[in-house]
Amino acid sequence: MTKFLLSVHVLAAIVAIGPVTVAASMFPATARRTLAASDAGRDLAVLRSLHRICRVYAAVGIVVPVFGLATANSLGVLGDAWLITSIVLTAAAAGVLVLLVLPRQQHILAAVPGPGHPNPRPDERGPARLAMYTGMFNLLWAAVTVLMIVRPGSTTGA
Repeated sequence: MTKFLLSVHVLAAIVAIGPVTVAASMFPATARRTLAASDAGRDLAVLRSLHRICRVYAAVGIVVPVFGLATANSLGVLGDAWLITSIVLTAAAAGVLVLLVLPRQQHILAAVPGPGHPNPRPDERGPARLAMYTGMFNLLWAAVTVLMIVRPGSTTGA
């Protein structure tokens, strides 16, 4: 059962978290281009798609910690420091995504000129701030990934 839980955990991390990190990383550069363009039609569609990918896969990403905790329970490592640190970093990454990245993406989307709002006033520093928060999100996930591989105190010798 542990192998099944671990397999689902790893697959969910690859399938759910991977697209969020890529789409969130692409959003700020596309937003800069879109806000600078006189005709934002195609780039606006790309921005909307990237935002939708981030929202949907963030929701799907709930599977990752659920199966991670189930795997940790079956391995008997729930009290290990590396796992507790990973849980805290995962919660921080989720917080950055839900509280900083997704709302700022939505704010930038609202600032793009279009049929519903022809002359909005875009925040010129918005994409740069979003890139910073996205970088924080990605670094937190990278740290969790390293902890999952290295697992301090592991008997695997890794």
